[in-house]
Amino acid sequence: MELTGLYYVIAALLMLVGVAGVVLPALPGLPLLFAGMVLAAWADGFERVGTVSLLVLGAMTAVSFIVDFWATAVGARRVGASRLALVGAVVGTFVGLFFGLPGLFAGPFLGAVAGELISRRNLRPDGLGQATRVGFGTWVGIAFGVALKLALAVSMLAVFALAWWF
Repeated sequence: MELTGLYYVIAALLMLVGVAGVVLPALPGLPLLFAGMVLAAWADGFERVGTVSLLVLGAMTAVSFIVDFWATAVGARRVGASRLALVGAVVGTFVGLFFGLPGLFAGPFLGAVAGELISRRNLRPDGLGQATRVGFGTWVGIAFGVALKLALAVSMLAVFALAWWF
């Protein structure tokens, strides 16, 4: 296989893993997607995908970081989450990775609930209700962030494809 062909294969793999990483929180999805696009453009000598397209794609990647933090924070803050609830959601997400798909859904929720309970030190029914609302709000924020990042990924693929073929 020619070396350029190998670069294209690696670029395609980076893009596939990047798209998967939009949904799987352990992988930096859009940065991997962007890296694959840069590699493909480089392998082509930047003839099809040039500087302007790559700057647009880079800006979209940067926006993804803002979206990630913003969506989680908005979801959590709308229900009055503490800082420990946000930390718990992050820890729960990583722990949930070891339990497959159910862990990916339950981990952030359970982590946020645990963080809120530790923060408030309130195990009465009203405290549990608040912690549950915080867990759900945090989970909804994370899900909203994933949806926004998925839209960004599709948009990035569209920009790249348009630059490549036109």
